[in-house]
Amino acid sequence: MGTIKKGILGGFSGKVGTVVGASWKGIDYIRSLPASVRNPRTPGQVNQRNKFATVIKFLSKINPVIKVGFKDYTAKQTATNAAMSYNMLNAVTGDAGVYQLDFPKVMVSRGTLYNPSTADVMVSDGDVTAAWNVDIAGNGAMDDMSNVLVYNSTKDEATISAEASDRAEGFAAVPYLDHWKGDQVEVFLAFTSADGKLVSDSMYLGQHDIPVI
Repeated sequence: MGTIKKGILGGFSGKVGTVVGASWKGIDYIRSLPASVRNPRTPGQVNQRNKFATVIKFLSKINPVIKVGFKDYTAKQTATNAAMSYNMLNAVTGDAGVYQLDFPKVMVSRGTLYNPSTADVMVSDGDVTAAWNVDIAGNGAMDDMSNVLVYNSTKDEATISAEASDRAEGFAAVPYLDHWKGDQVEVFLAFTSADGKLVSDSMYLGQHDIPVI
């Protein structure tokens, strides 16, 4: 049953006949109900669903990063949808319904802000530290803020250092969880301008071992 809003000429929500009314970003819209599918589990559909599940499992753990990193792509979709679209197309590997993320191709941020020429990772007892070359070119600035993501694919958990240090400092440390010891983690680095208007592409800094002791 549909609900009319704002009078008879306003939008409506819910189902009326063969159409559905909804609202996104304050815009009322309607869409047709999808045609029934005789076989909703064809090999192609199953593969697509498995790819989707692989990517959303990762994105759901890093939603704060995605909201900032894909904000430039939200004119007609959400940041999560933009990240989903990009990574499903570019960063999923495997076949026969068995898929995994190709982490070197994963992007958690996409933008035009300048990235450092080099960056690396150091792992110590308790912290993962991303370090980068303090150089400036193009639209980069010393007060750009760093964002470091450390993702444990075995545990499906993430720790995030959002705007913990500026570009001029040259490094940012992210504490890892104690029960991660002995696991491997994927590390990403990105930057945000001080006014929050610009973001950089994310840099994949590799897979690293968390020491047991």
